[in-house]
Amino acid sequence: MAMMPKRVKFRKSHRGKMKGNATRGNTVAFGEYGLQALSASWITARQIEAGRVAATHFLRREGRIFIRIFPHKPVSGKPLETRMGKGKGEPEYWCAVVKPGTMLFEITGVDEVTAKRALARVAHKMPIGCRFVHRRHAVA
Repeated sequence: MAMMPKRVKFRKSHRGKMKGNATRGNTVAFGEYGLQALSASWITARQIEAGRVAATHFLRREGRIFIRIFPHKPVSGKPLETRMGKGKGEPEYWCAVVKPGTMLFEITGVDEVTAKRALARVAHKMPIGCRFVHRRHAVA
């Protein structure tokens, strides 16, 4: 089951703007090492799940993974071969709005080499460039 909110106030949302850098959620807060976004993007619930599975599989029940982003935004789409008009389409999937500097994933309980390799696998699943950061110097 993909990540999505239990309930929302409004089913459909505006697209919005993704300008500026992340001012919150941009430091390593829960783990030792983190994966930081280098550009702005929508990251879908499926991409987040793919990253989680990749990291969990690599770590083999060792250490702990923290997912720092959550897909709050519904993205709607209209069916194929539908004419213009007739209102906004139904929500198709959920995504997290990510700005440059946002911490995506964190890992603790493993050594740096293992954490780097695990987060590299996660980074491959992400639609944007990411960088590996330590707890001590994790500011955008």
